Amino acid sequence: MTTASEWVAGARPRTLPAAAAPVLVGTGAAAQLDSAMLGRAALALGVAFALQIGVNYANDYSDGIRGTDADRVGPMRLTASGTARPGAVKGAAFAMFGLAALLGLWLVVLSAQWWLLLVGAAAIGAAWTYTGGRSPYGYRGLGEVGVFVFFGLVAVLGTTYTQAGRLSWPAWVGAVAVGLLACALLMVNNLRDVPTDALVGKRTLAVRLGEHRARRLYGAFVLVPILLGMVCAVAAPWCLLVTVLLAPALVLVVVVQLGARGPALVPVLAGTGMLELGFGVLLGLGLAL
Repeated sequence: MTTASEWVAGARPRTLPAAAAPVLVGTGAAAQLDSAMLGRAALALGVAFALQIGVNYANDYSDGIRGTDADRVGPMRLTASGTARPGAVKGAAFAMFGLAALLGLWLVVLSAQWWLLLVGAAAIGAAWTYTGGRSPYGYRGLGEVGVFVFFGLVAVLGTTYTQAGRLSWPAWVGAVAVGLLACALLMVNNLRDVPTDALVGKRTLAVRLGEHRARRLYGAFVLVPILLGMVCAVAAPWCLLVTVLLAPALVLVVVVQLGARGPALVPVLAGTGMLELGFGVLLGLGLAL
């Protein structure tokens, strides 16, 4: 029987900063418009967490039954390891998607923006088809596109819009920045798995580009957002707080550029997640102040 701690490990809690950061930035942008609503922010955070955990379980299930998780470095895979039945993992994924849908519906009712139901449905569809279905887009090098759109643009702008009923240019800039950091998180994860992904035919962007170019792109994904955060200082000077992240960002980039592989990339993955969370906290605070 699968233990609670194994289910928690399978949820990959180190990826949760990617869910929190866009809500923090989106709420900060709403505060800059004098329209922050903490109750709605909490609902948006619940939606983001549920979607992130759901996609983690969905990936565990889909990669596990395809055999692409048979030899991986990193967090335990419930399906591939045989720790949990594939059907149970799939059920957990859809339970989290259902929770995200319910919280999202509550948020839509409060904001009266009914067209956002279509956006929510698209987000759940994208979460499942990343590695699930007959033709998963994550296997064709499009994972970063999905992450940028849904964990960057949609998450940040949706958070702002459901609170303020409008958008500002710092919200758009912040959404692009958070989306790029989410791409960095996925890139370093896939960079770690390039050898095994290439063998089983999983053509992630890192596999398609090759390690050298993938490492350079990771550097851009990490550093450009900090520059974009500084741009937001034109509207809110406290956004310059993000400059304190430049040093840790450079450390992560240097480690990747020096050729870290396999297990050596696991702390980089955790560091990238914490960098995204720190960015969300500082840019959100800067916009609010």
